[in-house]
Amino acid sequence: MSTPALPDQLQRKLDTLPEGPGVYLWKDAGGEVLYVGKAKRLRSRVRSYFATDFPTSARNQLLQRLISDVETIVVPSEPQSLILENNLIKEYRPRFNVRLKDDKSYPSIAVTVGEPFPRVLVTRRRNIPGARYFGPYSDVGQLRRTLAIIRRLYTVRSCHDDLPEDRRERPCLDFHIGRCQAPCVGWQDEPDYRRMVDDVLQFLEGKTGDLRGRVREAMIAASERENYERAKDLRDALRWLEKLEEPVSVEVIGTGDADAVGFARDGDDAVAVLMRVRDGRVVGREHRFLEGVEEETDPAILSAFLVRYYVPAESRARRIVLPFPPDDWDALRELLPESDWIVPQRGTAQRWLELADHNARHLLESLRIESFETEERAEDPVYALGRDLGLSTVPRSLVCIDISHNQGKDTVGSLVWFEAGRPRKSEYRKFKIEGPGQQDDFAAIQEVVTRYLTRRREEQLPMPDLILIDGGKGQLNAALEAADRLGLGGLQFASLAKREEEVFLPGRPDCLRLSRRSPGLRLLQRVRDEAHRFGLAYNRKRRTQRTITSELLNIPGVGPNRRRLLLERFGSLAGVKSASVSELAAVPGFSTRLAERVLEHLQTRT
Repeated sequence: MSTPALPDQLQRKLDTLPEGPGVYLWKDAGGEVLYVGKAKRLRSRVRSYFATDFPTSARNQLLQRLISDVETIVVPSEPQSLILENNLIKEYRPRFNVRLKDDKSYPSIAVTVGEPFPRVLVTRRRNIPGARYFGPYSDVGQLRRTLAIIRRLYTVRSCHDDLPEDRRERPCLDFHIGRCQAPCVGWQDEPDYRRMVDDVLQFLEGKTGDLRGRVREAMIAASERENYERAKDLRDALRWLEKLEEPVSVEVIGTGDADAVGFARDGDDAVAVLMRVRDGRVVGREHRFLEGVEEETDPAILSAFLVRYYVPAESRARRIVLPFPPDDWDALRELLPESDWIVPQRGTAQRWLELADHNARHLLESLRIESFETEERAEDPVYALGRDLGLSTVPRSLVCIDISHNQGKDTVGSLVWFEAGRPRKSEYRKFKIEGPGQQDDFAAIQEVVTRYLTRRREEQLPMPDLILIDGGKGQLNAALEAADRLGLGGLQFASLAKREEEVFLPGRPDCLRLSRRSPGLRLLQRVRDEAHRFGLAYNRKRRTQRTITSELLNIPGVGPNRRRLLLERFGSLAGVKSASVSELAAVPGFSTRLAERVLEHLQTRT
């Protein structure tokens, strides 16, 4: 694979990279972070991206083309590079890194143990100093039941007073209805309140054995005092605790505590499940969907989940049961040196792992079914589309081509690829239309079809099962003509017209109108809309680049290469205008005189 020519600034950085461990950030010409990675040896790892033996996937080729700069941060050890990498990924959310879906969407329970009189809160962020967090809860109903049982059993305050500094003259309504013992007026001291909070923490950790005994005793005592309302609340709480103790599986699996991590993957989607086992019973399940994983290995994905989700988690068990060794195995174990990391082959731990893996497979299948968000989820939209269009092959791989322009300018083509009804973004393609297609939609479609199919045939890549054209019968015929000239007339084509959502097929004189409730039509609409969105984004980028460079076109002595160097160094026209003469003169090919001429020209036009 031939690698693109590197900017001089980037080449100089590659020549002076440090040798030790650290983190590197690939950036594009605009300074946006594309990818954050870690390395045991920064120099060899970063330079490997431009070696001849670097993997030649479409994703890697795209990353190489976009790279314009690199930033490195040196750390003392490899485990610290894992932590820094995690923090930077959360900060920048780079497009080429593995992403944890819905990273902040699920709520957690926070116990503010850093306060003298802690509170129990529901939060979606983890930014309360000194707090302990439990969750996140993907099942909001379970979170509500957990909070209800805490309120029935314990009199934890719900106010936001800064105790003990803030004092009230009279207690609030919670005291009068038995929900608080009024520490705000000094009627409950801090040691007594702390003992109650310790019980809350044990309950949230799943250690409910001793708690059930205390609740039963309190229920009997309340009944003997004829406080029947309190006894009823305790009875309901006891029933809920006993239900919680029922194992998720048919039987109790062994004894002891463990955190079992299950893993399942399908193409560009993956899910990791954390099963919390306490005293041999499953007391909680948490999970995270992971996106953008198609180019990553399973050990790398598992490592990303552990670093970003499990290592910062609260209430970890001593034993961590894994399906296979993750990347950075030794560094991960250094981050949690008190934990026992095991990959079981038999015994109780293997049964915990089987349960976690089973849950992971179930969740991934649920994701695939629910992602279509149709009322008729039982029917696969891909099969429904093949049946509705009368196709000879089920369109498991489906591409859509769209043409975007701005009043005949900046004409571009976009192509999106869907696999089994889901977007496969590593196969998305953009086309700058350069021929007669700049003014003619039909010619633009022919150019995109010709270039795309020729490239796939030359690289011996599989052809899509169905090629969808955004447009009517004329656009479809243009695409068919291009395919015929290449000798690929046997491919399946269709077009979708926007106004009435009419489907046109080769050899059929009239259009096909599918039911608005048809899963096949909804899939076509989703693919068409995604191609339109992708094309518009590229069109705007081209238009912006043209606008930025237009003011540089008329400067004597500044040609295409020098314009490119200016934009690579300063990122935008505003960056060039705000630069000093010495900064401009430092750009390769620029003298002090030419730098003064550039600034003088730009200042006279503002």
